Amino acid sequence: MNQIRISRKPVTTAACALRIARPAGPGSRAGARRGRGRRRVCLFGVVAVLLAAVGGPGLWQSVALASSSSVPNWTKQAPATSPSARVGASMAYDAATGTMILFGGKLPGNGQVYNGTWIWDGTTWTRQFPTTSPPARFGASMAYDAATGTVVLFGGLSSSDRALGDTWTWNGTTWAKQAPATSPPARGAASMAYDAATGTVVLFGGFGRAQYLGDTWTWDGTTWTKRAPATSPPAREGASIAYDAATSTVVLFGGDNGFIPVVYNGTWIWDGTTWTRQFPTTSPAARLGASMAYDAATSNVVLFGGEPATGPAFGDTWTWGSG
Repeated sequence: MNQIRISRKPVTTAACALRIARPAGPGSRAGARRGRGRRRVCLFGVVAVLLAAVGGPGLWQSVALASSSSVPNWTKQAPATSPSARVGASMAYDAATGTMILFGGKLPGNGQVYNGTWIWDGTTWTRQFPTTSPPARFGASMAYDAATGTVVLFGGLSSSDRALGDTWTWNGTTWAKQAPATSPPARGAASMAYDAATGTVVLFGGFGRAQYLGDTWTWDGTTWTKRAPATSPPAREGASIAYDAATSTVVLFGGDNGFIPVVYNGTWIWDGTTWTRQFPTTSPAARLGASMAYDAATSNVVLFGGEPATGPAFGDTWTWGSG
């Protein structure tokens, strides 16, 4: 899962959607997917760009609006060094060091899985060589934990597609394997976000060891606690998740369960105790693997793209909020 922070305040997280070969069952969409001839990993990172424009009325305002610097734009970077091509890597903004951290991933085609740690400082990528490091993996969940000032990584899939269930933290220099008293079962493609209202990292769902999961766990910097909400979203992988600072809740949308089979379009919010299904008058179409992040400039959660049950990927943009 990815998290972006601006001005040292939690702003975004992103969902990770993972596609691996599933055991085919009666009516299973997983078996049909094998016919596509390849495994796919969908991992999306979202960076919320906040543009602050200062200007008064009249000519200055017109000049500011016309200025190219006032219009957000994508710029292709040319770093001196860079990670090799890959999918399924985990990435998060490390507010403690003011850098982006990237770990793992998989090279499509030959199946090579990475265990390298890379840092982006705004200009270039630098390979890190920590004294300890997680084993190679892809499709892991990752988020910055503001309460402890560390990046948390959980689970993912090994090079043999084996689900992993270990917890690691990055302190800006090295990785430390955690030994929590309790821990979620092994999984990949789980949705994970930092909940600033409770000061915990929230993990939901994923796919692990031949089953889709619908459990909720929280990380308090020391151990995982399995939550027992009164209501909960059905089991799924690849759901989009983000912390909504305007309402102090965690928002979850979409995802899929290939054993039913179904792709979801429900919206759920986590208030620190339970999940509550929302019933908005309008809603995005069912999808998995969409990118989602909180935009502090508009106080809305922004969702983009994703994949339907069949057909081409989506290219639409939606906002969640009262404004």
